[in-house]
Amino acid sequence: MKGIIFNLLEEVVCEHHGDAVWDDLLEAAESDGIYTSLGSYPDAQLVALVEAASQLTGTPVRSLLHWFGVQALPKLAQRYPKFFDDAPDARSLILSVNTIIHPEVRKLYSGASCPHFHFVEAPGTLSLGYTSPRKLCDLAHGFVEGVAAHYNETITLEQPSCMHDGAAVCQLVATWH
Repeated sequence: MKGIIFNLLEEVVCEHHGDAVWDDLLEAAESDGIYTSLGSYPDAQLVALVEAASQLTGTPVRSLLHWFGVQALPKLAQRYPKFFDDAPDARSLILSVNTIIHPEVRKLYSGASCPHFHFVEAPGTLSLGYTSPRKLCDLAHGFVEGVAAHYNETITLEQPSCMHDGAAVCQLVATWH
């Protein structure tokens, strides 16, 4: 996992809960907390941090990953405004993930392993099939909600299937209102 994700997690936790809580998470996860944006770190370190947060707060891991995605999206928009400026709406930005955003991520962050999305478009809806060995569909769910909020759009997201429940692919269905 690229260090940028850890940097975003630290920023979000510190902004919403303070530096002391971040330090508590690092201690509970037995992490030194030294993450450079271009560095690569074992996925297990992110899992340990999120599991530590779950233990400290009593909030399920999947809920925390969703929350993190929603909260981190504005920070991604600040860091990478071109992606957002080039897309006129949430749907356009989401549809650019495989063809524009993730290829650029791989250029910026050598060795980045990005999830893949399979899109099915219909009037008023967009179905996102998510596949990744990391199974961070809840983070993706949060990012999608964050994208809609960024563009001041109202959506509902349903997840009719999930790898955590034994499905081969996580399915997210976004409906615009």
